[in-house]
Formats: sequence, structure tokens, C-alpha cells
Amino acid sequence: MNRILEDIWDARDLRMDSYPLMNSPLPTIALCCLYFYGVKFLGPRLMKDKKAWEIKNVLIGYNLIQVIFSGWILYEILMGGWAGSYSFRCEPIDRSDNPLALRMANAAWWYYFSKFTEFFDTFFFIVRKKTEHVSTLHVLHHGLMPLFAWEACRFVPGGHESFGALFNTLVHVVMYTYYFLAAFGPRFQKYLWWKRHLTKFQMFQFVCVTLHSLQLAFSNECNFPVYQSMISSGFMVLFFILFMQFYFRNYKKKTALATKSQ
Repeated sequence: MNRILEDIWDARDLRMDSYPLMNSPLPTIALCCLYFYGVKFLGPRLMKDKKAWEIKNVLIGYNLIQVIFSGWILYEILMGGWAGSYSFRCEPIDRSDNPLALRMANAAWWYYFSKFTEFFDTFFFIVRKKTEHVSTLHVLHHGLMPLFAWEACRFVPGGHESFGALFNTLVHVVMYTYYFLAAFGPRFQKYLWWKRHLTKFQMFQFVCVTLHSLQLAFSNECNFPVYQSMISSGFMVLFFILFMQFYFRNYKKKTALATKSQ
């Protein structure tokens, strides 16, 4: 077993050794476990007999920062390869010290780090007593993504599977723009008719990333680890199923009930 673990670790990208939290998966696992415990047990218990926090300005600022942060990561991933020489069919990982390869590796780490900043989405729901939003989908998505992002950043910070980070940051720019506008309150509701389409966009993301990843399962010519594409595809299929369940529960059923009541 030790030999297997050593072989796996030897496959890491050495350029990432100097980045914080990259020399062991344990800190990331611990932070995710603390997140699960905090949002499912500790947070609700602490807020049980307290009034909901009024944090409108905090939410406006937080969501604006997330729009800018996600937009910057998106730009860096584009400039690191996807807006230039990267191929959608097959993109081997460049582990050299080429400036573009280093730029992509740096973007991969910031993408990983951004998954922890998104924990605040849940924390803000809890202190505002919006526990109906702390669903199984929400908690699993936020709690598992740092693990997935750590593994990708540690072993393949760039290349074919960075397409997933590219698409995900685009989705987050749109998503946090929605939350930014929603934070202003009821007077902006008329501009937020597209909420259900945001969920569709998220599901479209999972389909596109899965199809992009699965290309490598049918090709022996791409110098990129096929196992990484299988890991990515597995996560995308899981999230697609969870988001599909959420969509039908929150939109399709409500539409059907509204139609019956007419």
C-alpha cells in the first residue's frame, strides 16, 4: 500500500510543491470536514435561538468580490492557453517552466483556493436563517469541490482538464452576478427572471465538461492522464444528477402545480 501511495505521489506536478496546502491532501480534507460539521450541526445550533443577521451590504460586497475574483481566474485560464494554443480535442499538460504553462498552473491554484472562499455562500445562508437553501445539493457541491480541485491542481494543473475550471469560472461570474443583484432586495426582482435558466446553464456546463473529458477515453494519442478525465467525468455526472433533481423539484413541479390550479 505504501508503495502504491508513493507511486501516486511521485506523479505529482513538482511545480506545485511551493504552493500553500499542496504538500498533503490532509489540510483540504480537514477543512472540508469542518465545513460539513459547521454547516450541518454547529452553525444551525449556534443560530437556533438568535435573530437572523441583517447583512445586506456584506452580501453586496461579497458577491461583487466573487464576480471580480471569478472573472480574473477566468481571464488567467484563457490567457494561460485556452484563448491561444490549447486544443479542445486533446491538450497534453505542459510541466515545463514556460511562462504560459506557469501562468496556467498559477491559475489552477487560485481556482482551488476559490473553492474555500465559496464556503461563505453557506455561512451567509445560516446566519440569515435561510436554511432551506442549505440543501444536500448545496452542501455536497461546496464540500466536495475543494477535494476535486486539490487533486487536479496537485497532479494536472493545466492541459485538457483545465477546460472544466474554465467553464466553471464562467458559470460563477454569471451566478455571482445574479446573487449580487439579488442582494439589493425586492426592487431588483424584476431583473432576476432568469434564475431557472442559471440552473440550466450549470447543468449544460456539466454535460459539456463530461463530453470534453470523455474524448480521451476513446483516444490513445493524447499525452494526458486518462484517469484524470475519468475522475472529472465522475464528478460531473454526480453534480448533473443532483442539479437535475433540484431543477425538477423547484421548477418543473411548481410549474405543473401552477398549471393545475388554473
